[in-house]
Amino acid sequence: MDVAALQQQLTGGKVAPVYLILGTQQALQRQAREAFERLVPAEEKVMNVGAYDMEETPVSVAIDDAMSVPFFGERRLVIINKPFFLTGKREKGKVDHDTEGLSKYLTNPQPTTVLVFLAPYDKLDGRKAVVKKLKKVAVIVDASPLDERAARKAIQERFAKENVKLAPAALDELVQRTNADYGLMSARVKQLVLLAYPKNEVTAGQVAGLVPQSLDDNVFHLVNAVLKRDQRTALDLYHQLIESQTAPLVINATLVNQFRLLIQLKVLAARGLSQVGLANKLKVHPYRVKLGVQTARQFSMTTLSAAFLGLVDVDYQLKTTSQPPELLFQLFMLRLGK
Repeated sequence: MDVAALQQQLTGGKVAPVYLILGTQQALQRQAREAFERLVPAEEKVMNVGAYDMEETPVSVAIDDAMSVPFFGERRLVIINKPFFLTGKREKGKVDHDTEGLSKYLTNPQPTTVLVFLAPYDKLDGRKAVVKKLKKVAVIVDASPLDERAARKAIQERFAKENVKLAPAALDELVQRTNADYGLMSARVKQLVLLAYPKNEVTAGQVAGLVPQSLDDNVFHLVNAVLKRDQRTALDLYHQLIESQTAPLVINATLVNQFRLLIQLKVLAARGLSQVGLANKLKVHPYRVKLGVQTARQFSMTTLSAAFLGLVDVDYQLKTTSQPPELLFQLFMLRLGK
């Protein structure tokens, strides 16, 4: 089940006693939590909603709360956040957790309590008995990072709920400026909805005016200019980054990382890996992989390697000489052009 389906079920009054929200997409984790909190009326929240951070509080405290009956209300909501003890990670200096007590509770959950595990992890340790019990009892909700297609759909649905039209060009602009990161896109929805008034339509211009381009996005355009040996455009983009108060070492390090990624993508794609496989292997957002593969296909390994090694040399010069950064970059472009 995804978060959208969870929201529909809860709104429709279909509520289970135990839920597991598993995945690293913080925006989805937050939306799921907000959906659960809406189950309890505002005037009852103080007495009937408990939230516990497992990095600071023993799980036994949360379970004691879950076993209590609601105080002048229909249900009790208990949120267990960051249950690291369900993963394979070993945390030093953390509190001890009574997993046997948790297992006993899961065997017979309190019917008037909604127990929610917010687990911002890729996966849990399936070898643990308590994890097996939890997965058997709980309704599992997927909060994994969305790929570009799913992120586009989710954002369109959010604007539709606000009765605001998101123009196709505006959606493209939002995806491009956020690298298709659903969390970053989601954070701009309320602001864009306000900008859409009174026409209730978001334009590409409004997105461009509100959402700044990320350093990676600016560097992506710079990478293309470098590879095309377009000195004028490359120098202009580099100058813009300097004027935006981005440190030369940061710009160069980002360029080096981009070219390293392009080389990795070219090598691995030649071995038959799909874009999904590349994203998983390199631990890179699928949107960056998509753009990187498109770029890497256009240039030879010789060109990519020459640019990468040239930028490594620029990095050395930046750290060991007092020459102006823009001059070093210009010399790099001249050498690459030859």
